[in-house]
Amino acid sequence: MTTQSSTINKAGDVALSTPGSPLALPIAVNRQKFQWVYVVSLVGMHVLAGAAILPWLFTWSGLIALLVGIFFFGQGINFCYHRLLTHRSLVVPKWLERFWVLIALCCMEDTPCKWVTAHRHHHKHSDEQEDPHSPLVNFFWSHFQWLTLHNLDTQTTAAYQRYCRDILADPFYMAMEKKLWISPLIYLVHALLFFAAGFAGGYLAEGTLLEGLRVGLSLLVWGVILRTVLVWHITWSVNSVTHLFGSRLYDTEDNSRNNWLVGLFAAGEGWHNNHHYDQASASNQHRWWQFDLTWYHICVLKRLGLAKKVIAPRHIRHAQNAARRQGA
Repeated sequence: MTTQSSTINKAGDVALSTPGSPLALPIAVNRQKFQWVYVVSLVGMHVLAGAAILPWLFTWSGLIALLVGIFFFGQGINFCYHRLLTHRSLVVPKWLERFWVLIALCCMEDTPCKWVTAHRHHHKHSDEQEDPHSPLVNFFWSHFQWLTLHNLDTQTTAAYQRYCRDILADPFYMAMEKKLWISPLIYLVHALLFFAAGFAGGYLAEGTLLEGLRVGLSLLVWGVILRTVLVWHITWSVNSVTHLFGSRLYDTEDNSRNNWLVGLFAAGEGWHNNHHYDQASASNQHRWWQFDLTWYHICVLKRLGLAKKVIAPRHIRHAQNAARRQGA
């Protein structure tokens, strides 16, 4: 395994640590084969999100929907796709798992199988050439460009069988791979529900169709489209920013970093060096001041009896094992 420089300065500072030369694109990437569905989606959603600058579309309800939605729908990615499905850091009832999968699909970050495949491959080859989105290629490659080109290591049936056999064993997830219209349909339905709720609220408040249309479009633009784009950038920042900028608590064989700003917006995912050190853990909070909203969500579920087999951080597991040995 190729290791990157892991020197930490005394201030825990933010300097970029890179090998002697930048990484080349993964060998499995086909530079001539664009993922046109992704390209059109990325460009189209960013253009539509620009409608948020129109004063007529601003409402306080739209702004609230945006702010709440970033964290609520973001949990579909951070909690469900990442800690629950990819790393199996806990177990929840199937109905709850599937609820959060539906929420994740409202983030337009692809099916569970495709997301998990890319992420498990990333952990296997983190910051090596085979890594699908290392910023040691370049920042924009890791942030979003990797989505636009076909990668044989992560976007083939063989890759899904290699990395996602446990996911595809569930007919619920297999159906999403066989019927590719399911995921966009769920996103469309949730967008229409936001518009309908806004339209009804605006019409009932003011009694005019024009106000209903204005509030409905506000919730659609702010609460769905802009929120989706911002959640994308938050997720992508975990791939890009937290492999470049931040401090390192652990000397891992990659360039992972703890970045408090990404940690705040990504509900704990920004403590990325902690995560790469202990990938199985349901918590990225290894210090009391490292805010991990996703971990607090898991703690609530555990208290309610809805989360089982929750894997604690490695240092806590070691302490618990030592206590058991002393008590034996």
